[in-house]
Amino acid sequence: MSAGLRSGRVAEAAGVNIQTLRYYERRGLLAEPNRSNGGHRLYGEDAVVALRTIKAAQRLGFTLEEVAELLDAGRHRHGRPVAGFQEHARTKLAEVDAKIADLTTIRTILMAAVEAGCDDLTACPGSSCCPIPLTVDPRRHQPKGVVA
Repeated sequence: MSAGLRSGRVAEAAGVNIQTLRYYERRGLLAEPNRSNGGHRLYGEDAVVALRTIKAAQRLGFTLEEVAELLDAGRHRHGRPVAGFQEHARTKLAEVDAKIADLTTIRTILMAAVEAGCDDLTACPGSSCCPIPLTVDPRRHQPKGVVA
Protein backbone atom coordinates (compact mmCIF):
# COMPACT_ATOMS: atom_id res chain seq x y z
CA MET A 1 0.00 0.00 0.00
CA SER A 2 1.40 3.42 -0.89
CA ALA A 3 2.20 5.97 1.78
CA GLY A 4 -0.27 8.68 2.55
CA LEU A 5 -1.41 11.07 5.23
CA ARG A 6 -3.70 9.86 7.98
CA SER A 7 -6.90 11.72 8.83
CA GLY A 8 -5.47 13.68 11.75
CA ARG A 9 -2.54 14.99 9.70
CA VAL A 10 -4.75 16.01 6.79
CA ALA A 11 -7.26 17.73 9.07
CA GLU A 12 -4.52 19.57 10.94
CA ALA A 13 -2.76 20.67 7.75
CA ALA A 14 -6.04 21.97 6.30
CA GLY A 15 -7.21 23.65 9.51
CA VAL A 16 -10.34 21.52 9.97
CA ASN A 17 -11.34 18.84 12.44
CA ILE A 18 -11.56 15.15 11.62
CA GLN A 19 -15.36 15.20 11.71
CA THR A 20 -15.37 17.88 9.01
CA LEU A 21 -12.96 15.82 6.92
CA ARG A 22 -15.18 12.75 7.15
CA TYR A 23 -18.34 14.78 6.51
CA TYR A 24 -16.87 16.22 3.30
CA GLU A 25 -15.87 12.72 2.29
CA ARG A 26 -19.44 11.44 2.86
CA ARG A 27 -20.83 14.38 0.87
CA GLY A 28 -18.56 13.49 -2.03
CA LEU A 29 -16.50 16.68 -1.80
CA LEU A 30 -13.38 14.60 -1.21
CA ALA A 31 -12.46 11.40 -2.97
CA GLU A 32 -12.61 8.30 -0.84
CA PRO A 33 -9.08 7.69 0.44
CA ASN A 34 -7.03 4.54 0.17
CA ARG A 35 -6.75 2.39 3.25
CA SER A 36 -3.70 1.08 5.04
CA ASN A 37 -3.38 -2.62 5.78
CA GLY A 38 -4.68 -1.73 9.23
CA GLY A 39 -7.75 0.02 7.81
CA HIS A 40 -6.63 3.61 8.42
CA ARG A 41 -7.61 6.22 5.84
CA LEU A 42 -4.62 7.40 3.81
CA TYR A 43 -5.01 10.66 1.92
CA GLY A 44 -2.80 12.26 -0.68
CA GLU A 45 -1.50 15.83 -0.44
CA ASP A 46 -4.31 16.81 -2.86
CA ALA A 47 -6.80 16.23 -0.02
CA VAL A 48 -5.22 19.09 1.95
CA VAL A 49 -5.50 21.38 -1.08
CA ALA A 50 -9.11 20.29 -1.65
CA LEU A 51 -10.04 20.97 1.98
CA ARG A 52 -8.42 24.41 1.92
CA THR A 53 -10.25 25.16 -1.33
CA ILE A 54 -13.60 24.11 0.16
CA LYS A 55 -13.05 26.26 3.25
CA ALA A 56 -11.98 29.26 1.13
CA ALA A 57 -15.14 28.93 -0.98
CA GLN A 58 -17.25 28.77 2.18
CA ARG A 59 -15.60 31.96 3.48
CA LEU A 60 -16.68 33.60 0.22
CA GLY A 61 -20.27 32.66 1.04
CA PHE A 62 -20.70 29.54 -1.07
CA THR A 63 -22.80 26.76 0.43
CA LEU A 64 -21.49 23.20 0.45
CA GLU A 65 -23.93 22.39 -2.35
CA GLU A 66 -22.52 25.25 -4.42
CA VAL A 67 -18.98 24.12 -3.60
CA ALA A 68 -19.88 20.63 -4.80
CA GLU A 69 -21.16 22.10 -8.09
CA LEU A 70 -17.96 24.11 -8.52
CA LEU A 71 -15.76 21.10 -7.81
CA ASP A 72 -17.81 18.98 -10.18
CA ALA A 73 -17.54 21.65 -12.88
CA GLY A 74 -13.77 21.64 -12.50
CA ARG A 75 -13.62 17.87 -12.81
CA HIS A 76 -15.73 17.86 -16.00
CA ARG A 77 -14.33 20.93 -17.72
CA HIS A 78 -12.91 18.87 -20.60
CA GLY A 79 -16.32 17.32 -21.38
CA ARG A 80 -19.69 19.01 -21.81
CA PRO A 81 -19.88 22.71 -20.94
CA VAL A 82 -20.75 23.33 -17.29
CA ALA A 83 -21.12 26.51 -15.29
CA GLY A 84 -17.76 27.39 -13.83
CA PHE A 85 -16.58 29.70 -11.14
CA GLN A 86 -17.23 32.91 -13.10
CA GLU A 87 -20.97 32.28 -13.34
CA HIS A 88 -21.22 31.17 -9.71
CA ALA A 89 -19.13 34.15 -8.57
CA ARG A 90 -21.38 36.61 -10.44
CA THR A 91 -24.46 35.06 -8.83
CA LYS A 92 -22.87 35.14 -5.38
CA LEU A 93 -21.77 38.74 -5.94
CA ALA A 94 -25.37 39.74 -6.72
CA GLU A 95 -26.50 38.02 -3.50
CA VAL A 96 -23.81 39.85 -1.51
CA ASP A 97 -24.79 43.19 -3.06
CA ALA A 98 -28.45 42.56 -2.12
CA LYS A 99 -27.43 41.73 1.47
CA ILE A 100 -25.30 44.87 1.64
CA ALA A 101 -28.25 46.95 0.44
CA ASP A 102 -30.50 45.36 3.08
CA LEU A 103 -27.91 45.88 5.81
CA THR A 104 -27.40 49.50 4.73
CA THR A 105 -31.15 50.11 5.07
CA ILE A 106 -31.17 48.46 8.49
CA ARG A 107 -28.16 50.51 9.58
CA THR A 108 -29.79 53.74 8.42
CA ILE A 109 -32.98 53.00 10.37
CA LEU A 110 -31.09 51.97 13.50
CA MET A 111 -28.89 55.09 13.37
CA ALA A 112 -32.00 57.26 13.01
CA ALA A 113 -33.63 55.43 15.95
CA VAL A 114 -30.57 56.08 18.12
CA GLU A 115 -30.46 59.75 17.07
CA ALA A 116 -34.21 60.13 17.72
CA GLY A 117 -33.73 58.70 21.22
CA CYS A 118 -36.05 55.73 20.69
CA ASP A 119 -36.00 53.75 23.91
CA ASP A 120 -39.18 51.63 23.85
CA LEU A 121 -39.81 49.32 20.91
CA THR A 122 -43.54 49.11 21.60
CA ALA A 123 -44.24 52.79 22.32
CA CYS A 124 -41.73 54.61 20.13
CA PRO A 125 -42.84 53.37 16.68
CA GLY A 126 -46.23 54.97 17.29
CA SER A 127 -44.74 58.46 17.66
CA SER A 128 -44.20 60.73 14.69
CA CYS A 129 -40.46 61.18 15.35
CA CYS A 130 -39.67 57.46 15.41
CA PRO A 131 -37.94 56.17 12.27
CA ILE A 132 -38.76 52.50 12.95
CA PRO A 133 -41.17 51.37 10.23
CA LEU A 134 -44.47 49.93 11.44
CA THR A 135 -45.16 48.18 8.16
CA VAL A 136 -43.31 45.49 6.31
CA ASP A 137 -42.53 45.79 2.61
CA PRO A 138 -45.17 43.44 1.14
CA ARG A 139 -43.00 42.57 -1.86
CA ARG A 140 -40.32 41.05 0.37
CA HIS A 141 -42.41 39.43 3.10
CA GLN A 142 -45.55 38.26 1.37
CA PRO A 143 -47.26 35.12 2.75
CA LYS A 144 -47.86 32.42 0.18
CA GLY A 145 -51.15 32.73 -1.65
CA VAL A 146 -51.52 36.46 -0.92
CA VAL A 147 -51.22 38.86 -3.84
CA ALA A 148 -49.77 42.29 -3.12
